[in-house]
Amino acid sequence: MLNRVVVAPSGFKESLSAEAAADAIAAGVRRVLPGAEIDLIPLVDGGEGTALALAAATGGRIVTTPATGPVGETIAAHFALLGGGDTAVVEMAAVAGLSLVPQDLRDPGATTTYGVGELIRAALDSGVRRILVGCGDSGTSDGGAGALQALGARLLDEDGRELARGGRELTRLHRVDPRGLDPRLTEVELLVACNPYNVLCGERGVARVFGPQKGATPAQVEELSAALENWAFVLTRDAAVPGGDLRSGPGTGASGGLGAGLAALGARLLPRFDVLLDHLDLDARLARADLVVTAEGALDHQTPRGKVPAEVARRAKLHGRPVLALAGTLGEGAGDVPGVDACHGILPAPMELAEALLRASELLTDATERALRMIVLGARLPVQAEVSGTQRPSSVR
Repeated sequence: MLNRVVVAPSGFKESLSAEAAADAIAAGVRRVLPGAEIDLIPLVDGGEGTALALAAATGGRIVTTPATGPVGETIAAHFALLGGGDTAVVEMAAVAGLSLVPQDLRDPGATTTYGVGELIRAALDSGVRRILVGCGDSGTSDGGAGALQALGARLLDEDGRELARGGRELTRLHRVDPRGLDPRLTEVELLVACNPYNVLCGERGVARVFGPQKGATPAQVEELSAALENWAFVLTRDAAVPGGDLRSGPGTGASGGLGAGLAALGARLLPRFDVLLDHLDLDARLARADLVVTAEGALDHQTPRGKVPAEVARRAKLHGRPVLALAGTLGEGAGDVPGVDACHGILPAPMELAEALLRASELLTDATERALRMIVLGARLPVQAEVSGTQRPSSVR
């Protein structure tokens, strides 16, 4: 019955890459269905692993280069040159991701996207005609201000002095001087793969929705919200954004507001799955599956708002394929994700987060096995047909 299983997970933040998650699920599938054909499709959403996955999918290569990390130190970062050589992929998480911010330095008012701008410059040096920036897993909330500074923009206070890096500084922003921007930016197509549900400002702005996850206190959330409001106003005015809504336009809040900063440079903000999954032939591979297994760190009411399991389920249902979703945690709304037929948490018992992160691969493999055994058992149960004139018992006591 289950001859072909498609395994299409996202990564588990700070624990498993999408590739590692796919391998762990496949190991669990083989315990139950040793003869099944397993098609591994580790999926990227613009966050960690995006550059590597797209380079592998297109026959491209990874380019390593030093760049400024989120807390200001120089790190070994990278971007991808896709097969064909005319497109570069800059993964913001590779230089400004949350995993690069030590626990004791998690202050989104201080972290910077300066390194993202440096990677874009390095991609320009490679002579590409198109730069795709993947947004996700960020450890920043500076509205992309750091990236613009690295690309040559000057951010000035009321006295004409340059601002230091970090989103908190944007409360003092008085003027943006774009005259020093790298002129090559006008010669390339700049695309941003982002979650369109993420907006820069307002009640659902990035500081309020994601600031606490990055270490912000309630007071810092309000400080950052005000700073990003000022950033949107000044940037719209001084960068002459043509008809763009940097405050609440779709995707402007991507990666702590990096979407807004790049939009001010003329970048197009596009739904991430429309941009990223075309390279993986996902729809055709889902169509051939008997079962689709997807996974992510958390499955909850946020999942339908642009997360991998929801997108996989939506596409699988276009072909009538059943979908099992595995997750590190099952939150409110986990059972209501459209297109997901069944969900299963990977924790067999309560445990400390540190232990769960350390054992994530083992836990995911074991959970896959448990879920698949239940599916196989269900398929073997006899179906009791309705017989005319025969009364079936109303309950089993």
